[in-house]
Amino acid sequence: MLTKKHLVEIKALQKVCEQEGGFQLKLNFDMLENRVGNYKEDFFHYEDGKLVGFLGSYGFGDKVELCGMVHPDYRRKGIFSSLLKMGIEEAKKRNSRTILLNAPTVSQTAKELVNTIPCTFSFAEYQMKWQETELSVDPAVILRSSFSKEDREAEIKLDVLCFEFKENEAKGFEQMIEENSSDQKLIIEVDGKTAGKMRVSESNGEAWIYGFAVFPELQGKGIGRKALSKVVKMEHQKGLPIFLEVEAKNAHALKLYESCGFRSYHSQDYYLYLD
Repeated sequence: MLTKKHLVEIKALQKVCEQEGGFQLKLNFDMLENRVGNYKEDFFHYEDGKLVGFLGSYGFGDKVELCGMVHPDYRRKGIFSSLLKMGIEEAKKRNSRTILLNAPTVSQTAKELVNTIPCTFSFAEYQMKWQETELSVDPAVILRSSFSKEDREAEIKLDVLCFEFKENEAKGFEQMIEENSSDQKLIIEVDGKTAGKMRVSESNGEAWIYGFAVFPELQGKGIGRKALSKVVKMEHQKGLPIFLEVEAKNAHALKLYESCGFRSYHSQDYYLYLD
């Protein structure tokens, strides 16, 4: 479990690196703040008591994403390579099938680094922010908190169908979210039946939408757009800026989000580690 001191140090280093590089790092603070200590997931490098290097490991089923940074004044000293080696070794101990290295698209330093690592470009992911747009709300689409056994079974099934999780991985992931996260888990309901799900994280004065999925047989009926519009209005009324992420290759989701007023402002590249 990370201490408050760790989190403060990570945020301070992040600020320096982002200001110097003109990009944004995806450090998943919602996950950093809810570490449970079952695995070694965070790797630090200190010089004279000062944090100058950090790598975070983020597990999603049998997939692990790695994202890190080194203070501009301490680069080209092998610090990141050392952190990355430790992160990859730990991921292998967890029998992770897929290891992804995450880097801001516009980071020239990251591009130079990945050329020295056995990896290949996999996909890009857009960070999107909602721009105030008139949205209509359909009362037939209901959002309710997820509590029942049936809700949990539906969430697992949606992870398998929409996010390519294996069933046991989906069970573990949903249990981890339920036990260690303050995120609000929502079920999308239409005509008394479960149609989909999403998760809303409110942290640091922002709202982020995660895990948004609709059963494949119900897609293309406007359910997703109506549910998204509803949660956006709900968070907007709280005065929070609203964000989400989407893979660039997911053209259908990208079009859906844009139709609700979301606009891309940043992107991350993911590289598949080859071993």
